[in-house]
Amino acid sequence: MNKERNLIHSIAYPAVATGLILLIPLIAMQFSNEVVWTLSDFVIAGTLLFGTGLTYTLITRKSGEIAYRLAIGFALFTGLFLIWVNMAVGIIGSENNDINLLYFLVIFTGIGGGFISQFKPKGLMITLFAMAGVQALIAVAALLTGMGDAQGSSVYEILVVNGFFITLFVVAASLFRYADQDQADK
Repeated sequence: MNKERNLIHSIAYPAVATGLILLIPLIAMQFSNEVVWTLSDFVIAGTLLFGTGLTYTLITRKSGEIAYRLAIGFALFTGLFLIWVNMAVGIIGSENNDINLLYFLVIFTGIGGGFISQFKPKGLMITLFAMAGVQALIAVAALLTGMGDAQGSSVYEILVVNGFFITLFVVAASLFRYADQDQADK
């Protein structure tokens, strides 16, 4: 009975949060012509938000460590934000630019690293540094091949946007380092 209740809570909290967040664009559409979401926009956003929330809940449910929970949340938010920006407007050029598909390698690096490390703080720290490295490699590849200029993104834009995400991944890695040290001290 207790396991069933925990499973229901694991699903209910992210579902309710997702519904509340999706109310924002739904309400905005009623008052502004500038917010125009299609059904597919709601489905994709709902899937991303619910999936991120459920992942957070499932990974952190057995850990009472605040530092670990914060690190997981920050890392998941950064990954979600990367996907959201990439799908909405694109990182390099528009969202239709094929080079933007490479940014999913950053996410796959995180997923793979999470499972390989069994979601332990030290392994996740390494994973987040690897994600920052993959992000940097994509930016360098875009700059060296001229993909940015060809798609309407300046060198400055590529460096700033990618640098922003690299910084977020490094901060998340640092939070996992802190969580690992916090666990070792106990």
